[in-house]
This record gives sequence, structure tokens and C-alpha cells, in this order.
Amino acid sequence: MTTYHFIGIKGTGMSALAQILHDSGQKVQGSDIKKFIFTQEGLEQKGIRIMPFDANNITEDVTVIAGNAFSEDHIEIKRAHELGVPFFKYHEFLGEWADKYTSIAVTGSHGKTSTTGLLSHVLSTSLPTSYLIGDGTGFGNENSTYFSFEACEYKRHFLHYKPDYAIITNIDFDHPDYFRNLDDVFDAFQSLANQVKKGIIACGEDEKLHELQSNVPIIYYGFSAENDFQANNIKVAEKGTTFDVYVRNTYFDTFTIPLYGNHHILNALAVIAFCHYEGIDPKIMHNLSTFNGVKRRFSEKKLGEQIIIDDYAHHPIEIAVTIDSARKKYSDKEVVAIFQPHTFTRTKTFLQEFADSLNEADCVYLCDIFSSAREVSGDLTIEDLLEKIPNGTLLTLDNVDVLAKHKDAALVFMGAGDIQKFQKAYENSKNEHVK
Repeated sequence: MTTYHFIGIKGTGMSALAQILHDSGQKVQGSDIKKFIFTQEGLEQKGIRIMPFDANNITEDVTVIAGNAFSEDHIEIKRAHELGVPFFKYHEFLGEWADKYTSIAVTGSHGKTSTTGLLSHVLSTSLPTSYLIGDGTGFGNENSTYFSFEACEYKRHFLHYKPDYAIITNIDFDHPDYFRNLDDVFDAFQSLANQVKKGIIACGEDEKLHELQSNVPIIYYGFSAENDFQANNIKVAEKGTTFDVYVRNTYFDTFTIPLYGNHHILNALAVIAFCHYEGIDPKIMHNLSTFNGVKRRFSEKKLGEQIIIDDYAHHPIEIAVTIDSARKKYSDKEVVAIFQPHTFTRTKTFLQEFADSLNEADCVYLCDIFSSAREVSGDLTIEDLLEKIPNGTLLTLDNVDVLAKHKDAALVFMGAGDIQKFQKAYENSKNEHVK
């Protein structure tokens, strides 16, 4: 039996894929940097070996799967080519693996991970399902009927997939280091739509999604009556959000999700629409009510009278919906945004949009820009964003205790870099037991 060796096994998608292969009875190992990354917890729990990068990790009996972040001059990739062992990039292998099942690719500029997590939960609670979630969570077995997986549009990697179904949450301009503009992003999603085999579940609230052309049916979901699946009579309560679902203007059922914010209702509608189209028992759809969320997507804990929220939001639209969720869930508390911009390219492209979304919070703290390995430097600083936020303050690891003055608040830590180090530093400074 070959051993699958993952180069960059701590990546979110890579970690999830490694767990899927492990659960399916394959021998799995991987390599990565020594620094702790939250995704390694799932790997360690399953006994998957993680090694430091070393050319000697590559032997003649391995099949190599390399993370998309690594170039051809990486020491392990060079060694793999020298030995001539089977070699795949992450998205190449995932595309082949997905073909074994009834596959549902969950994609979109925002909301991929939360929607994949929700769909995976609903299906796997009652049906044999494998899934790959972009928070590093993966589960698999060869007997699965369905495979739910997150499909990322960056560098058009998702065009290696030919899924039976695609759920598309939205089309928006992001990844400005690769995409030229919104039309370029749309072109990528249109190319994916051309490869879908059975049906597309698309958010009807998104104007660009109405421009999609497809040889398979497109099912729209949203809040307006023009959608095939509509959420109506929305009620927010302590236990979450309850809403009625109408299918082509006829009442279908009432659902409750333990989540807050319109984006979560839309995600739930996407899952309901897929299940309905696939002929899945409505009782299974009600697994929505027991969803506990995904990692780094509105993850919460209590610290004294404060609520600490950790979220991956790194685009202005994502920031806006995260702040909106905090307002709806904690309407009696001050909402404090702590944000670390991710990449100079994105920060420069959306500078005003970042300011507009952050200004929805009662108070804003900005951490220095997190530079990605994809870029060398930027010609702007965090001060450029700070001057557009009247209630903004620069936060460093040395002054995190300033957050303690917001005694009855929801502190929302947001970012795709290492924002967690600021959260951890603050929790340590409080020197108080986390409830």
C-alpha cells in the first residue's frame, strides 16, 4: 500500500484531505513548519504523523500531494520529481477523489466554509457522507454516498473539479493579487458552471449569479418571492433564528437554526434547496437545528462579562455580516471590532470598503497588516486605514489590555492571518478563568 505524503499538511484544505484519506483506510503522513497551527489538532487526534520539511521525507514508496502554496523549488517537491514518484497538487488530487461520489462543490467569494460545514452536518448526521471543510476538518469513508467539499476560486483551482452539484453563495471581487476585476471572477465561476453535471444551487440575492448560463438547472434561493426557495416570516429569539420556507411560493416547512444573521439563513436555504432537489427526506433537513458551527467562524467564549468572538472574516462584506451577527445575538452589548488586514494587495484594493464595514462597530481596533507569502511588501501601512476610522485605535501586543475597558461588550477578533495571537495575549492579560 502506498503512503500518501502531504507537503504542507497543516493547510486547511490539506489537513482536511489528509483526514479523509486516513478515515478511508489509507496510510497518511505529512510535513510542514514547526509553528503550531490550529488545523494540526485534528491530525494529531487521528494519529497522523507530522514531520518538519526535509527532502529525506520523500521516499520511493510514497504518493505526494503538495499544497498549492508551494512552488516547484521546494526541497520536497524537487526530491519527488527526482525520484519520479506519483505527484499531485492539492486541487488535482481532490478533483479525482470527488469523482468517486455524488459530489457537491460549495463555492462562492464568501461563505464557503460555513455553508460546507452546514451541508456536511445535515447530510452526515443521517446519511453516509464524506466531507472536506475549509476550516481543516475532514471525514471520509469509501461507503459514502455523498461528498461535500469546499471549492476555492483562487487561481481558478476549482476548475479541476467536475462536481455533480455546485452550491454558489455569491460572486464578488476578491483575491486582487490574481483576479483583474469582477468580470474576471465571474468568468471563473461561469467556467465552473459549465462543468457541473446535475444542478446548480445559487443565491438569488446576488446579481452576478443571475448572469450565469448553464446546461443544467439553476435553482435560486433567497428572501424575495422570485426565488425558487424563499425564506419568510423570520423570527430571532434566544435559541436562534426561525423561518418559513416557501418552494416556488408554496409553503414547505418551518426551520430553526442556532445562528444569527441573514447570511446564515441564506446558507441554510442553500442546504434545504439541495436536499429538496436531490429528494432527501425533509426530516434530515431539520438536522440544521443541531449545527454547532465551524472553526474560526463566529467561534465564541465568555471572558468575565465579555464575549470573545473569533472569525476568519477578511473581506469587507464578511466583516459587515460578522458585525451584524454580533449585533443581532448580543443586542444589549457594545460591539468592538478587532481587525487584522490580510495582505497589502487586498487592503489597498478595498481600503474605503474596509473602513465602511468596520465603522458599523461601536469601537474599532486595528492590528498591523498581515503580509502573505504571496507578496513581498506593500506601499501602504495600517495608518492609511486607521485615518478613515474615526473611532479606531492601533492595537499591538503590548497594549492589548486596553480592551478590558469594554466591560460589557462583544469583542470580535477578525482576520485571516495570525489575529489569534492578539486574542490569546488579551486573554492572558486578563488573568481570569475563561468560563
